[in-house]
Amino acid sequence: MENMTLDRLKEGQRATVSALLAPAGEQLRLLELGFVPGRAVAALQAAPWGDPVAYAVCGSVIALRRADAQRIIVQ
Repeated sequence: MENMTLDRLKEGQRATVSALLAPAGEQLRLLELGFVPGRAVAALQAAPWGDPVAYAVCGSVIALRRADAQRIIVQ
C-alpha cells in the first residue's frame, strides 16, 4: 500500500502511521492519542453521517474527525 492519509482507509483496513502533517500543538495531541509513526492503526467504524471515524490504535479506540485524520499519513 502506498502513502495516503488516514481518512482514506475503509472500514476494516489496516495501515501503519508514517508521518503527521499538523501544526506543533495539534501534532502533540495526535501523538498523545497514539498516532505515532511506526504504529499500526485500523479503521473500525464511521458515524452515520461519515464523521467522526473510530480507529483502533495502541490498544484504544479513538474517534477522529476526518479533518484531523487528513493530517495523518499512513502506508
